[in-house]
Amino acid sequence: MAQKSDVTYHASSKVKCVNCGSIYTFGSTIEDLSVEVCGNCHPFYTGQDTVLDTTGRIEKFQARLAKVQQASDNSNKKVKQRRIRQSLSDLGIEDEQKEKQAA
Repeated sequence: MAQKSDVTYHASSKVKCVNCGSIYTFGSTIEDLSVEVCGNCHPFYTGQDTVLDTTGRIEKFQARLAKVQQASDNSNKKVKQRRIRQSLSDLGIEDEQKEKQAA
């Protein structure tokens, strides 16, 4: 046989939102409750959604972006070096340096 518990039902339990201060009246076994977010101030219902980064997606994206930018910077340096070498060879300066190194 099931035992009867000592739980008291309160028909007018007060629930207070800590964030916005709204007070609601519900039926509950707890007389007074406080909640952090209610329907008045919850971002989903107010339309003020914020980005919650629970899995580190933003950091992963920033790391990938940094790699791409670094690769781009390195390729830009190589292009600049090629252009300088081409300009020097057009002027005949590069040949003189090779002769000095060979001697």
